[in-house]
Amino acid sequence: MYKINISSRTLHFLRPAGTSRGVYTTRKSYYVTLSDTNQPDVVGIGECATLPDLSCDTMSDEEYEQKLRSFCDNFCRTGIIDLDAMRPYPSMLFGLETAKAQLDAKGSINFFNTAFGRGEEGITINGLVWMGTFEEMYQRLEAKLKAGFRCVKLKIGAIDFEKELDLIRHIRQAFTREQVELRVDANGAFAPEDAMQRLEALAQYDIHSIEQPIRQHQWQEMARLCADSPLSIALDEELIGVNDSAGKVLLLDTIRPQYIILKPSLHGGMAGTREWITMAEERNIGSWITSALESNIGLNAIAQLTADIYGPNITTPQGLGTGQLFTDNIPMPLEIKGDQLWISD
Repeated sequence: MYKINISSRTLHFLRPAGTSRGVYTTRKSYYVTLSDTNQPDVVGIGECATLPDLSCDTMSDEEYEQKLRSFCDNFCRTGIIDLDAMRPYPSMLFGLETAKAQLDAKGSINFFNTAFGRGEEGITINGLVWMGTFEEMYQRLEAKLKAGFRCVKLKIGAIDFEKELDLIRHIRQAFTREQVELRVDANGAFAPEDAMQRLEALAQYDIHSIEQPIRQHQWQEMARLCADSPLSIALDEELIGVNDSAGKVLLLDTIRPQYIILKPSLHGGMAGTREWITMAEERNIGSWITSALESNIGLNAIAQLTADIYGPNITTPQGLGTGQLFTDNIPMPLEIKGDQLWISD
């Protein structure tokens, strides 16, 4: 017989996290702690958290707690995660899946018995440079390169585009494509009529890919960009809210992106992430996984899932470097060594 406790916690960012949708200074997460009355000393903990103005299951705190409680009560009654009922609530599904995975692993954070989970290998990750002034972004970039990152992702769309191009030009004058892989994330900041011109400007600097150049829900425009762009396009926000299998097939077949980027708490939990990646592989579309500003509880779950899906010896840098964002993160044996995330002893 299962028992679930729900608690919440507000995390505080070390420095404001800027995106084209605004600036985050705090992050509220709910935690589900799952136990089995036959093994009361073994627990599994999962994190459920939404991003305002982004997640498809954002709602008031009161509504969120009630809905999460109803799913947890149903699980305790049946012992089964109702994937069909939970598809529209990916953050809740992800938290419950995480708790169940850890409980099934007898409380270990090595959910799927991977080389990463056993601490035998790391997962290569990209360094993330948040939006800011030119000077702030350049300083953050230098810090990432000094730390040993060979793939850097720049958030763009907040300052003047010419200044952002300047920053990228500076990087390429100092580092070749072989030395540093550059990814950019526009978070939908480009207008459709300007997008192709900007993609052509970015393509001069050997950019690996751009995430979500225009806002989501403009499928025909996005399909045109993916077909004609000199720069590979990765979909991120576009996938949010597309939770059923038929919708995923339609999106991938209509837009035909070069890559998709999966955040389990936004894109269908663990089950939905696996489904997206399987469908993408069938269409020769690349993918990688990133966290969505979770605490270390969620970050570990995403890393364990990443290792299970792509491992061992993952070569594509993943977006799992967010564990150092908070002043009051939950302690976990996660450590960044150079440009890799490791489970430390």
